[in-house]
Amino acid sequence: MNTLTRRRFLRLAAGSALPGALAGCDRLADSEAFNGRLRSAQFLSRRAQALLTGRDAMAQEFGEDEIAAEFRSNGTAMPDSQLYRSLLAGQFRDWRLQLGGLVARPAQYSLAELQALPSRTQITRHDCVEGWSVIGKWTGVPLRHLLSRAGPLPAARYVVFHCADPMDGSDLQAPGSTYYESIDLVEAVHPQTILAYALNDEALPVKNGAPLRLRVERQLGYKQAKYLMRIDVVARLEPVRGGKGGYWEDLGYEWYAGI
Repeated sequence: MNTLTRRRFLRLAAGSALPGALAGCDRLADSEAFNGRLRSAQFLSRRAQALLTGRDAMAQEFGEDEIAAEFRSNGTAMPDSQLYRSLLAGQFRDWRLQLGGLVARPAQYSLAELQALPSRTQITRHDCVEGWSVIGKWTGVPLRHLLSRAGPLPAARYVVFHCADPMDGSDLQAPGSTYYESIDLVEAVHPQTILAYALNDEALPVKNGAPLRLRVERQLGYKQAKYLMRIDVVARLEPVRGGKGGYWEDLGYEWYAGI
């Protein structure tokens, strides 16, 4: 939640309050202590939702007749990266997904190796923070299968996804320039959390994240990291990049984006 959003939230909460009360809202929005309490509240809402719905509550799934004719792209439609374009030109034969961090058995996977693993297909709705939704059919490898193979160490708490999508005009050689996201281990081992390589029974299109993207169906669209390159299992999010757990989170979005 950025400063402008916080001010709007506080003004709405104030309703028909006196101008002095609205000025107080602005002072609260600029208060780092108050903002810290707001940021911590999202983790409370995460725990509250888990208590209400259960750790294994499933996102709604749909029928074949409800699949959209066109699954629009969210965010980048083609990464501005020489490395990515080189991998694309080779039909991702040289692409490898790196899996490491706090795991007993770090690994790397080619696209063909991932496609040979047990898969899951699900028809779900993508809800974008911008206000639009679309239903698509995803096929991929459950993330919990890869994590089980890797063996998270006792200190592991979060899974961080690093992408091939430069967000500031830099290429992959500039650390910290690319899109990234994170989820906790509870979300990571959920049955509907998959690394998708197919959309609507076809190879994943570039605009939708080829060769591999995250689908974490109980959260909003900006959590669905595209163009995956590396996955790290970590104990804490604070040392990673901006410390808030994701590219947009570092700019003010909430880390937990539950629907």
